[in-house]
Amino acid sequence: MENNNGRQEDEATGQAAPAAGKKTAKKAAKKAERLLNRQLAAVTVSAEDPLACNYGDLPLEAVQSKEISGRVWTRVSLLDTGLSGQTVWIRGRCHSVRGKGGIAFLVVREAGYTVQCVFWLEKDVVSKGMVKFASGLSKESIVDVEGTVSVPCSSITGTSQQVELKAHKIFCVSKAVPILPLNLEDASRSERDFQRAEQQGEQYARVGQDTRLNYRVLDLRTAANQGIFRIQSFVGMFFREFLLSEGFVEIHTPKLIAGASEGGASVFKLDYKGQPACLAQSPQLHKQMAICADFGRVFEIGPVFRAEDSFTHRHLCEFTGLDLEMEIKEHYFEVLALLDQLFVFIFDKLNERCKKELEAIDLQYHFEPLKYLRNTLRLTFEEGLQLLKEDGVEVDPFGDLNTETEKRLGQLVRRKYGTDFYILHRYPLAVRPFYTMPCPDDPHYSNSFDVFIRGEEIISGAQRVHDPDLLVARAHACGIDTEMLSMYIDSFRWGAVPHGGAGVGLERVVMLFCSLNNIRKTSLFPRDPQRLAP
Repeated sequence: MENNNGRQEDEATGQAAPAAGKKTAKKAAKKAERLLNRQLAAVTVSAEDPLACNYGDLPLEAVQSKEISGRVWTRVSLLDTGLSGQTVWIRGRCHSVRGKGGIAFLVVREAGYTVQCVFWLEKDVVSKGMVKFASGLSKESIVDVEGTVSVPCSSITGTSQQVELKAHKIFCVSKAVPILPLNLEDASRSERDFQRAEQQGEQYARVGQDTRLNYRVLDLRTAANQGIFRIQSFVGMFFREFLLSEGFVEIHTPKLIAGASEGGASVFKLDYKGQPACLAQSPQLHKQMAICADFGRVFEIGPVFRAEDSFTHRHLCEFTGLDLEMEIKEHYFEVLALLDQLFVFIFDKLNERCKKELEAIDLQYHFEPLKYLRNTLRLTFEEGLQLLKEDGVEVDPFGDLNTETEKRLGQLVRRKYGTDFYILHRYPLAVRPFYTMPCPDDPHYSNSFDVFIRGEEIISGAQRVHDPDLLVARAHACGIDTEMLSMYIDSFRWGAVPHGGAGVGLERVVMLFCSLNNIRKTSLFPRDPQRLAP
């Protein structure tokens, strides 16, 4: 649930909900006490057990880089039928555990992949003490398990791997506290789970956004979050891979600057050894200076800072920018053509390489796959306004589009052209930054563009002003003090090629590709106007 400023209301704080009253709190306390007693009983390893050396808590010195055993480890994700009959060592988290009599079932999770480990009471292999120890492990504890891979007669439900481990050794490397601030099972539920529960007269605990972000380390362990941030990693990798193949040079620009890179008041100001400074709103000025330094084509992946008080589902005060700048020979459409190829490449690669991650996200946050064309649709700003006008929406021809209008336009484009991904170009000059090149046929418009996914902007770009006199005039027209930009402007006085570029928000790309409802879901540790921790 979201309130009016776009932040989702916290629906679970890690404590019993007020409506549940004392009864729920008392029940939870008793459950915690039972769990703690079971764990305390389980940690006692009997010295009389001849198999006592095959289970228990590992001493700290065992993982203090004391020695190299030569033990071979197998990732949980690689456990399959091809390893049937082989003995392997795995390390992971205790995802769930249940024990009864002479058997214990332990599900071990590693990086979102899960496998069931079975401890059968068996003479000289698995003792009662080992079963008891495994049964008493707290969820999220780190364990090492040795076992033989086996293929059950029937398919396994509830784990990602369709094999089991017939375990015969288990050691706890790190214990998790018995009661965690949030339950991963609750944090992994989908809206469909809640709907089914409601239909069956059941009720699940709903973990709210603030609780998730307060205990982000736990929240990030869910399968959906593991998928989200692996996809984010792939987006950055594919962005870099494509641009390097197109002759771009990766650069690293300063984030401490003397003046606002975008102009305006939305900057984080600070004292820099007695001089006024701020955090860079973008690498804009320095990537243009790199073009003036004859690098031809440059890109950067780095942090961007915006001090805007924007309490929305799509704004952050710090995000990761995917920026590029390039020389153009004749027309800013050269930039559009490159962006077209770049993002079709990224989308194709995500769909090809990230099937498991996308499935994990879809399981919790159901979404329709992104629709995009092989040749990305381009519309002028005026054509976009015409579509809106035909739908009964009037927009100022020299103003900007607000969030609601952008979303409506996205719906109209999808209906008419069958795509969620498109480019809108030739924006009014008045709504673009001072360094944007005006249109040659109409100074009210500019050689600029935005790129949209599902009706929300992910990219903003333009041909830049490379003429120093026009650049100064544009800065003055926008109320910007050119004295703070003297080094930037001077770089154009020494000869500058025509150029253009774009800035992309990484978190927005992932959010909208996966059709998520809040950018905080795609920021590892989000920074918004009210959050500076963890």
